[in-house]
Amino acid sequence: MTKRIFRSIFSVSAVILVISIGLILGLLYGHFGKRLEKELKQEAAYLALAVEKDGEESLAKLSKTGERVTLIDSDGTVLYDNKTDPAAMENHQDRSEVQEAEKAGEGYASRTSATLGKKTIYYALRLENGQILRVSSTQYTVAGILGGMIQPILVMIFLMLILSLAAAFHSSKKIVEPLNSLNLDDPKMNDTYDEITPLLSRINKQQKTIRQQLSDAKRQQEEFAIITNNMSEGLLVIDKQTELLSCNTSAVKLLGAKKAVTDQSVLTMNRSEPFRKAVEGVLKGKHMVETMELQDGVRQLLANPVMEDGKVTGGVLLLVDVTEKTQREALRREFTANVSHELRTPLTSISGFAEIMQDGYVKPEDVKRVAGKIYDEAQRLIVLVGDIMEISRLDEGVTEYKKEQTDLLDVIEECKERLQESADRKEIKIEVEGSPLVFETTKPILEEVVYNLMDNAIKYNREQGNVTVRIFRKEKQFGFSVKDTGIGIPLIHQDRIFERFYRVDKSRSKEIGGTGLGLSIVKHGVSCLGAQISVDSIPDEGSTFTVTWG
Repeated sequence: MTKRIFRSIFSVSAVILVISIGLILGLLYGHFGKRLEKELKQEAAYLALAVEKDGEESLAKLSKTGERVTLIDSDGTVLYDNKTDPAAMENHQDRSEVQEAEKAGEGYASRTSATLGKKTIYYALRLENGQILRVSSTQYTVAGILGGMIQPILVMIFLMLILSLAAAFHSSKKIVEPLNSLNLDDPKMNDTYDEITPLLSRINKQQKTIRQQLSDAKRQQEEFAIITNNMSEGLLVIDKQTELLSCNTSAVKLLGAKKAVTDQSVLTMNRSEPFRKAVEGVLKGKHMVETMELQDGVRQLLANPVMEDGKVTGGVLLLVDVTEKTQREALRREFTANVSHELRTPLTSISGFAEIMQDGYVKPEDVKRVAGKIYDEAQRLIVLVGDIMEISRLDEGVTEYKKEQTDLLDVIEECKERLQESADRKEIKIEVEGSPLVFETTKPILEEVVYNLMDNAIKYNREQGNVTVRIFRKEKQFGFSVKDTGIGIPLIHQDRIFERFYRVDKSRSKEIGGTGLGLSIVKHGVSCLGAQISVDSIPDEGSTFTVTWG
C-alpha cells in the first residue's frame, strides 16, 4: 500500500510540475508580449511627435541596436529604416499593420519565424501627413525560450523531481503510519482518518460475529465432547487414509486400547481381523457390521462411509458392547432347553401313568395310588409353570404392583406361618429376630423373596435343624438375613446358584422336589426392589442369605 501511495503522489507531483512550468511560461510569455506592445506604442508616439516637428531628419540619430523603426510613405514606399537600407526594401503597402493603420489610425501585427523560434511584433501609427510610422521588436517564442534555457530548466526539473520523491516518500509514510498502527482487536478505539471509520465499523461488526461464531463452535464442540465421552457406545471418525480424526473414551475402553492418538492409523488401536475388515470395507464405501470377541466381552462394530461428491472421504465407526446381550441370548437358549427338559419329565410321567390306566394294566386296588402319582406330577407341573411365569414377569420388568408402606417384620411372620407345616414335618425350628421395620416397597415381590429364601432354608436343612431370620439396621443400611443349619453350598457353586435351573446336587434336588428357579426368582425380585443379595455358606454347616438396602 505504501508503494502505491508513493507512486500516486510522485506521479501527481511530476504532472503538476510539468503543467505548472508550462502555465508559468505561457503566462510570462503573454504578459511580456502585452508589455512589449505597450512599450512599442509609447515609443511610436514619442517618435511621431519628433517626426511631425523635425521631419525625417529626427530619425537619423536612432541606434541600430534598439527596436526597429520604419517610416513608410502613404503609397507603401519605405522612406526610412534604422536596420536596413530603405532602397533595398520592398513596398509595404500590403502589410497588415500598415493597412490597419491607414484605416484606423493604428495597427498591430505579429509574425513568427519557425526556423529562429522568434516572434516579431509590429505597431504602426498613422501620422498627420499620411505617412506610417512603424515600430517593431522581436520576442522569443515559448519553444525558443525553452531552447535557450534547456539546461537550467532540466536542472530545475531534476531538483524538483528529487524534492517530489522526498515529499512523496515522507507523505506516503505519514499516510500509512496511522493505518499500520490500527488496533484491529478493538477497532472502535482507533483515532484515525474519518474516511476509514465505516471500514473499522464493519471490521468491528465482523469481529463480533466471528467471536460469536467461535464461541458457538467451541460450545458445540464442548457439548459434542461431553455427549460422546458420556456415551456407553464407542465412536471413532477416520479419514480415507485410516487416520483417526476423533475418538471418545468409550471407544478406547471397548477396544481394549491404552490410548487413542489422532493423526495415526486407527488400526494401531486394534489389529483384530474383524476390526481391520470393517475399516477396509467402510473405506470402499460399504456398510459393515462385524462382531468382535475380546477378552472382556463381545463388541458389535457398525461402520458407515462418509461420502462427498460421490467419493469416500472417511468413515464413522460405532462400537456397542453386546456382552450382556450375548450372554442373555445364551442364557435364554439354555433356559428354553431347561424348561423343555423340566416340563418333559412330569408330562412323561403323567402320560405314562395315564397310558397304563387306559390299557387296563392297573388293578382296581392300585388306581388310587396311580391317580395320586398323576396328581403329584400335575402339581409339580403347575408349580414349575408358575415359577416360569413369575421369573418371566420379573425378567421383563412388568409389574402391576404399586409401592406401599410395608412392615418387614409382618411379612416375615406371614411367611413363617405359611411354611410352618413344612418346617414341622422336618422338626425344624424357625426363629425371627428383630423389631418392626417399616419402609416403602413393593410388598408382593418382597413376600416372594422372603418366602423363597425361607422355603429353601427349610428344604435344604437337616432334620431338627434351625432357621433364623434376622432384621438389622446399620447406619444408612437395613435389611434381613436368612440363616439355616443345612447342607451348605460348596464355594465353587456359590457364583452360579442364582442361575435358572442350576442345582448343586441334582439327585438331592430331585428328592426335595424343587424346580431350580427359586433363587433365580429371588435374585430378580431383589433387583426389582432396588436391593442387593449376598450369600455366605460353609458345606455341612449351613448357609446365610442377606438382602440389603442402602
